[in-house]
Amino acid sequence: MSFRFIDTHCHFDFPPFTGDETHSLQLAGEAGIEKIIIPATAAENFARVQALAERFSPLYAALGLHPIVIEQHTEEHLERLRQALEQRPAKVVAVGEIGLDRYRDDPQFAKQERFLQAQLTLAKRFDLPVILHSRRTHDTLAMHLKRHDLPRTGVVHGFAGSLQQAERFVQLGYKIGVGGTITYPRAIKTRDVMARLPLEALLLETDAPDMPLNGFQGQPNRPEQAARVFDVLCELRPEPAEAIAETLYRNTTALFTLEI
Repeated sequence: MSFRFIDTHCHFDFPPFTGDETHSLQLAGEAGIEKIIIPATAAENFARVQALAERFSPLYAALGLHPIVIEQHTEEHLERLRQALEQRPAKVVAVGEIGLDRYRDDPQFAKQERFLQAQLTLAKRFDLPVILHSRRTHDTLAMHLKRHDLPRTGVVHGFAGSLQQAERFVQLGYKIGVGGTITYPRAIKTRDVMARLPLEALLLETDAPDMPLNGFQGQPNRPEQAARVFDVLCELRPEPAEAIAETLYRNTTALFTLEI
C-alpha cells in the first residue's frame, strides 16, 4: 500500500537540488512525498526559498534566521524578515529555521536569545507557526516558548533530547520532528522517545541534504528518504502503518495550514 507524506524540513535551496529541482521533485513524488517545506537559514536566502515555493506547487517556504550562523545576522536582517512577512505571501507557512544552539565554541548565546525572541515576536504578530532548531538548549528553548505563548506553536525539528524534554515541548503545544536519526540502531534514546510520544505530536522530516540515514552515510540526504524514516517509525510504533501515515499528514497540514 502506498502512503502520502510531507517532508516538513528540507533545505531544497542548496545542492544537490539546485538546478535539479524538477527531477528531484519527481523522485520525491515517486516515493509518496507530496509536499516539502523549505526553511531559510539567513536573510540572503529569503528570496531564493520564496521563488522556489512560487515556482513549484509541492514546495512551501519558511523564513527565519538560523542560530548556527548567528554571527552573520544583523538588526537589518530582522527588519528584512519583518518586511517579508508583512507581505503575507501565500506560500510562506512558518517562521524558521530559528532557535538556539550551544554546540559551537563561541555560540554568542546572548545574541542568539535576542534574535530568537525577536523572531518569536514576529511569528506571534503574523500568526505563523515556528520551525525550531535546538542543540543542547532544550530547557532554555522551552522557557522562551512558554514565555511567548505562540497561538500557532510550531515544531522542534530533528529532536534528539530526552523523553521528559520532548514531553515538555508537547505540553506547550509543539510538535516533534522525526528524522533520520531513528534509522540508527545505536540512537536508542531518540528511538525510544519517538516510540513513546503521542502520535499526534509527531511530524516527518529529512533535514536534507544533511542528516543522512543509516546506510547512506557520506551521501547527500534527499526528501524521498522521508519514506524510509516512516518505515522505521512504523517498526517502533504499535499503531498500523495506515494510521501513522494519516496522522503524520494530518498533523502537518493542520500546523502549517497546507492545502490537502
